[in-house]
Amino acid sequence: MVLNVVTLIRDGKKYMSTWPMVRQLGFYFPEYRVVKATQTAFWAMPVIALFVASSQIYVLGWGHFPQTLAMTLFIISLPIQGLLWLGWRSRHPLPLSLFDWSNQLSQKLNQMGVNCQPLGAKACYLDFASLLNIAFNRLDKHYWDEL
Repeated sequence: MVLNVVTLIRDGKKYMSTWPMVRQLGFYFPEYRVVKATQTAFWAMPVIALFVASSQIYVLGWGHFPQTLAMTLFIISLPIQGLLWLGWRSRHPLPLSLFDWSNQLSQKLNQMGVNCQPLGAKACYLDFASLLNIAFNRLDKHYWDEL
């Protein structure tokens, strides 16, 4: 599965917008925490990087500029690392244990009148996220409290 970095970042942004941000799923999947951290990092890390760079230059002087630059670039790259992980995860095949649950979920949605196809053998986490997103929009809160 060879993907370039730009494709991974694009897939990560798509997966981040598709994944339902519901706390109940945070107990079972790391996506909730990674998406929250990546969203927070997009606005927080540039501010932190600027503070770190200015304080290191002020305290240590311009002689430590290469180390300051390396640390600043690392801090700024943290949101991109979150998108890379989300992009990799979005194309990762689903484990067999999730197929049964996703098929039950699609059957329940079909009984409610929502046109939802069961996931196929080559389903990935992005397909699963789409199914979960539809389910969270259509099913009542009582179903998710039983999780």
